[in-house]
Amino acid sequence: MLTTTERHRYRVRPRDLEGSAVRVLEESSSEAAAVAYAEDFGYVTNQSHELKLLVLDLDTGHEHCFLIDLDTGETEPCN
Repeated sequence: MLTTTERHRYRVRPRDLEGSAVRVLEESSSEAAAVAYAEDFGYVTNQSHELKLLVLDLDTGHEHCFLIDLDTGETEPCN
């Protein structure tokens, strides 16, 4: 049986970097949207090897924050 993954639209932006690129992505989860953003725009930070991203689900209005280690790709929720 074929299963389909529901996709949502997310607006993703760095939490602490004013004027950085904002991107709207279609992904299966907010975490997947954060990872996709980091893969394309991880270079925007030269202060550390971490990137804090705010991910807004445009369908539900829920916002999440993720901390991504740009060296390892590990992703965890942030405050």
